[in-house]
Amino acid sequence: MLRRALLALLLLIAVVAASLAFWEPLTAHAPAAPAFKSADVRIARDKFGVPHIFGKTDADVAYGVAYAHAEDDFSTLQEVLAMTRGRAGAMLGEDGAKVDYAAALLNIRATTARDWPRLPADVKALFTAYAAGLNHYADKHPGEVRLSGLFPVTGEDVVAGFVLRSPFFFGLDSVLGSLAEGTPIGREGGPALDATGKLVPRELTPVGRDPADSLTPVGRDPADSLTPVGRDPADNGSNGMAVAPARSTDGATRLVSNSHQPWTGGVAWYELVVHSGEGWDFAGANFPGSPYPFLGHNKYLGWTNTVNRPDLIDVYQLVLDDSGKNYRFDGQWRPLEEQRIWLKVKFGPFVLPVPRTIYRSVHGPVVKNEQGAFAIRYAGQDQANMVTQYYRLNKAKNFAEWRTAMAGQGVPATNFIYADAAGNIGMFYNAMFPDRPAGFNWRGVLPGDTSADVWTKTLPFDRVPALVNPRSGYVMNANNTPWVAAGPGDELDAAAFSPLLGIEDDMTNRASRLIDLFEASGQIDEARLKAIKYDTSYAKTGYAKSWIDRILALDVKGDPALAEAQRLLAKWDWNLDGKGHGDALALMLLRPANGSHYQRRADPDPLTVLRQVVAHLQDHFATLDPKLGTVLRLRHGEGAHRIDLPLDGGNDTVRASTLWDEEPDGRLKVRHGDSFIMFVTWDRAGRVRSESIQPFGSATTRPASPHYNDQAPLFVAHKLKPVLFDPAALKASGARFYRP
Repeated sequence: MLRRALLALLLLIAVVAASLAFWEPLTAHAPAAPAFKSADVRIARDKFGVPHIFGKTDADVAYGVAYAHAEDDFSTLQEVLAMTRGRAGAMLGEDGAKVDYAAALLNIRATTARDWPRLPADVKALFTAYAAGLNHYADKHPGEVRLSGLFPVTGEDVVAGFVLRSPFFFGLDSVLGSLAEGTPIGREGGPALDATGKLVPRELTPVGRDPADSLTPVGRDPADSLTPVGRDPADNGSNGMAVAPARSTDGATRLVSNSHQPWTGGVAWYELVVHSGEGWDFAGANFPGSPYPFLGHNKYLGWTNTVNRPDLIDVYQLVLDDSGKNYRFDGQWRPLEEQRIWLKVKFGPFVLPVPRTIYRSVHGPVVKNEQGAFAIRYAGQDQANMVTQYYRLNKAKNFAEWRTAMAGQGVPATNFIYADAAGNIGMFYNAMFPDRPAGFNWRGVLPGDTSADVWTKTLPFDRVPALVNPRSGYVMNANNTPWVAAGPGDELDAAAFSPLLGIEDDMTNRASRLIDLFEASGQIDEARLKAIKYDTSYAKTGYAKSWIDRILALDVKGDPALAEAQRLLAKWDWNLDGKGHGDALALMLLRPANGSHYQRRADPDPLTVLRQVVAHLQDHFATLDPKLGTVLRLRHGEGAHRIDLPLDGGNDTVRASTLWDEEPDGRLKVRHGDSFIMFVTWDRAGRVRSESIQPFGSATTRPASPHYNDQAPLFVAHKLKPVLFDPAALKASGARFYRP
């Protein structure tokens, strides 16, 4: 009997284990495959493996974009798709579960289901074709599918990815994380206002945390870090600049795209060129899950983007009744919307169901913690219009059409730096500014029991700060305030814009350097513009100067190593070009100061930082003055596919090495910073040409591909490759053409 009981128990355990391993795909929603049949699709691969997609229609091109990207990085595309279906936890474990929680909290699928039928027919056709291209690749390569039941996907699934990721580029992840963790809400954006409309200091509003409402079985709280779907909350950074014909030595118009993104993952740039028989011709880059480029150029115009940080998020504290199920609003009690969800979380070979409850009020998503219930309202909430705007921008043929597309206001936030063949340049501080009434401190936690502070619309595009064709002949942005964009005498007047817009007043070292370099350059040729972009210096101003001064003022007479570090730092030339003494020391010392400056928080203790950096250099390099390139590295791959090259620049230099991981040998492996770089030129006659580069190659997750790392040697040497935008030039180059 005992033996039978034991066998029965073992059988039960086996059944349970098998169920935990295989139940999740059975519960997944399996949509019908989108109905799309391509008319004519060809893909060409140039010398560097960059895909050039040709189609009879725009939809044909989107189909080819999906297939080509899947050839190079099907793994990451599947991660993005899993997020749109609430299945990231089943694929990625606890990190994916955090994204699934956020997607449910923000009501992503309900928004997409409502907006998908409303999208223009050509936009729906584009996304349907893109989904069909992904499904086609999955059908041909079933062994690469990471999650059973993930395919087929639909155009609506792809749109859901846009709705999910957009708000994380202006800080929603940080606010959600603070509410879930019970930490102070570090609010990004502009100045605060009191009830009379006067400026008050920025504040950090503490909130509580209900431990029972955390994702303890999965690990950290779901909103603690949402980097898989959006930005890196620690440091963002991008540079964009444009030069008008009057400032150029040859009468050309030039645009530099220098967006800083992670080098791998769901928001890593992927370069592509598209050509459609319906007039869609564009060269640039997108993120996994997009049927079109997000930045780059066509024959007539181009643009790039940098992250901006207006205050686009408002937090309201609700007044709950004794049951906790109703909230007071305009003198009446309303039921708090409540929904039980089950996060599907992978642990080893098993997928476990983890229950959570999400809430919504009239304001938007609600997070409960021990201080109460906090509702969130943010720009672009519950809308999918960004998918139309990006498509219209791609096909604009002149400045007027481009501005009309921008006026559609689907993209909630991000600066646009623009240039065109007609010689126009501009910097647009794009944001869907809430139309806020005066009389409230919009930088604090707002009362949630009145409709008086619940805005219902956003301001029109003509209220967005924009600087077009300044007399200086250039515009730039480096994640700094829009009031500094074109040099002294050509700036926007901050006083002309309401503080209610919440526009930031920050300056970065990159912005200071760009202004200094442009102002000192006179007429600018191509070589000079490239030298500006690859600048590796720090300005002796702002947070960098005050931080270095604090370190040099420390009393370290009792520690010879710290004293030697001070002497080395005092002689440093403020240039992280890897040629002078003290570069590695300065790089590591400045990193914490830039982080605190960018995140608007108190500086760390300078003595502690100095000790940590000195110990690191001594332990791993036996010197305080190793060459910068010995310490700062571009590393990718393993074994025979591994590349390991020296880098220059720092986390807030124009040549940016923004974020890195410390390797076991003490080297700093860069993972974020200068990523996809593009130089675009329209000559005096309006003809376009461009050059580009990426840190690794086109096939960053395919080690066996010749394009896994083939661009890296050029990238570290500040060199570029030609973009074969002209189909005739592409064909003459010997490109490989094929059909998916």
